[in-house]
Amino acid sequence: MLLVLILGGALWGLGALLGTPKQVRWTMVGLLWVGVMLLHVVLPASSPLRAMTGGSAAPWALLGGLAVLVLAYRSVLRRVRARVDAREAAPQAGGAFSEVELERYARHIVLREVGGPGQRALKDARVLVVGAGGLGAPVMTYLGAAGVGTIGVIDDDVVELSNLQRQVIHRDRDIGIPKVHSAAAAVRALNPHVVMRPYQRRLTDKIAADLFADYDIILDGTDNSETRHLVNRAAVATGKPLISGALTQWEGQLSVFDPAHGAPCYACVFPDIPADGLAPSCAEAGVMGTLPGVIGAMMAGEAIKLITGAGAPLRGTLLIYDALYSDARRIQIKRRPDCRVCGAKEDT
Repeated sequence: MLLVLILGGALWGLGALLGTPKQVRWTMVGLLWVGVMLLHVVLPASSPLRAMTGGSAAPWALLGGLAVLVLAYRSVLRRVRARVDAREAAPQAGGAFSEVELERYARHIVLREVGGPGQRALKDARVLVVGAGGLGAPVMTYLGAAGVGTIGVIDDDVVELSNLQRQVIHRDRDIGIPKVHSAAAAVRALNPHVVMRPYQRRLTDKIAADLFADYDIILDGTDNSETRHLVNRAAVATGKPLISGALTQWEGQLSVFDPAHGAPCYACVFPDIPADGLAPSCAEAGVMGTLPGVIGAMMAGEAIKLITGAGAPLRGTLLIYDALYSDARRIQIKRRPDCRVCGAKEDT
């Protein structure tokens, strides 16, 4: 019996020396045990091999049973620990934050303008991101990290190799996967406390109003004028604030369009859809890789301000950032009394 134990120890030590995973080493030791049990079952009692391995199968059966009990106990213990860890990590009912959440959002909570109530508002907020591309990537990353409770994302595109130069939420292994699912997986991995709702479809007039009604704030990161105007119409119809960003080559712009609070809507500033070729997309005109990160982070910042009530959001202001010359300009914009979307009236 001692010989078998020495052989088992040798197998374990050799496996450790060669860097073999523990599961494989346990399998090797288990196969050795099975072999010894077969010897005692198959060979006659007078066999020298049976004498060399203890002379009886009883002690080996006892040893095997003890090993099974230990492994079963460890498996149950791991499951119990996993449940406890999951319970501690999960958001607690009744509006309270778990210890894990308090540590995660500590840098927000100590901000005077955010604090506990602001972080609570972020946790309760529901934000819809239109477009999972260059702008949607940093928007979802930062909103997810900030603890926005529910993030929806709608896009009908799949990840392509040319996207990866700027759409940093996606990875090389995600090529061919719908962007909304790739983005949702990335945000969940970043913050398991966030609920991600991916909508793999194109936004249309038929579904926009019902979809927008489920959310508090809309962020538009699309790259074509028709969709931007569609998003604006639905946001105005549902009374939702719209944070809109746009990019071209080295320049980006953003604003908060919110007629319900006296600000203009997108159509007040850009009333017409430009003719083909006048407003080329990023695919046609190109875009500097880090520019979407700058504008997208600003868009996420505006959303956080709207949710928490901190600072002064960009209502009535169009911010233009020139990355080539590191220049930023602010242009004051007003509602138009003849706007065909928001129907604003000039204040008297």
